[in-house]
Amino acid sequence: MVSDKISNFTDEKTRFLSNFYPHKKGGGKYPHKVRVFYNNIEFDCVENAYQAAKFTDVKMQIAFSKLSPYEAKAYWETNTDYRADWHLVKLQIMEDLVRQKFSNSEELRQMLLQTDNLLLEEGNDWGDTYWGVCDRVGENNLGKILMKIREELKNGNIFSQK
Repeated sequence: MVSDKISNFTDEKTRFLSNFYPHKKGGGKYPHKVRVFYNNIEFDCVENAYQAAKFTDVKMQIAFSKLSPYEAKAYWETNTDYRADWHLVKLQIMEDLVRQKFSNSEELRQMLLQTDNLLLEEGNDWGDTYWGVCDRVGENNLGKILMKIREELKNGNIFSQK
């Protein structure tokens, strides 16, 4: 962690910012539970709910709730048959899911607030320049969402939700 920014969401101290949290890459989970809902289906991480939202079939959405986030992302990478309006709604869906993640957990809420005013940058080496930054290039939309939600929390504008 650099003094003025968090440049990735992959190490032990910053992993809670990742959409895959609380899942660990090698298996197992971090101690803080995540509860997010999409279409009244509960998911244990943002990534699964986000991947499920790409599809209109409720059975498919439920199937995503039972996968690990790694399986959910891998499934998506091999299937491009997603909802027609996806590119119009994906940013708002992500914001809604991330907001739920931090509003439904006092521990995660406090962890996000402890990032104070640091720039949150989802740095990566897998080429994601929409949600993050790769090789100093990218829109960093996930980082922007996290910083927006952090400001909402500071101002007391977020309450627990389902």
